[in-house]
Amino acid sequence: MANPMEQFTIKPLIPIQVGGIDISFTNSALFMVLAVVVSTLLFAVCLRKRTIIPSVAQSVPESIYGFIANLLRENVGVEGLKYFSFIFTLFLFVAFGNLLGLFPYAFTFTSHLAAVGGLSIIALLFNIGIGIKKKKWGYLRTFFPKGIPVALAPLIIPIEMISFVSKPFSLTVRLVANMTVGHIMLKIIAGFIVALGIGGIVPLAFDGCIIVFEIFIALLQAFIYTVLSCIYLGDALHSH
Repeated sequence: MANPMEQFTIKPLIPIQVGGIDISFTNSALFMVLAVVVSTLLFAVCLRKRTIIPSVAQSVPESIYGFIANLLRENVGVEGLKYFSFIFTLFLFVAFGNLLGLFPYAFTFTSHLAAVGGLSIIALLFNIGIGIKKKKWGYLRTFFPKGIPVALAPLIIPIEMISFVSKPFSLTVRLVANMTVGHIMLKIIAGFIVALGIGGIVPLAFDGCIIVFEIFIALLQAFIYTVLSCIYLGDALHSH
């Protein structure tokens, strides 16, 4: 039976070395590009013929658009719609990264701490930029809310800073853990299908059920990641 952890190995497809630093184009980078290309092509095809009464194809991107817009209104407020493009892109990138990883011989970049962690840090830096743009130096109040006695500053400020820095960690770990566990289960059961031969019909049926469940989990985790990103954006805009 194949090692279920092999599917998470990052492999260079186009080796590139610059000044002794490895910046090779890897299977992880390939599927990041594919996530962007596939999502862009899907929207381009579905919106190719736009009508006032949307067709089934047109309803797909419009539904996703409305869904993300509602998330922003509910978690950030009307002011958050200015940042719709960022949140919308974040959702599509994570969702398609999750879904593409379910195909045979595909690579799930959302199962790697480095990839998702980098994305989460970008989201955090985006929120910091938005907070500073709106509140200037008043943004530092994030770490010491109004109404708290100055004597408590040595205690409150470190706690608030740790809480703030933990945001990308919470975004990353939840997504990575779910994607990793699900793919390990699929790989292990798939190994039994091959090993049992004709008797593999039972694990095959079970694997099929898990794949359907994993599709649901892939979309759910993209939703959770986006909701948390909206909440953190709301904190940057409205925190005292």
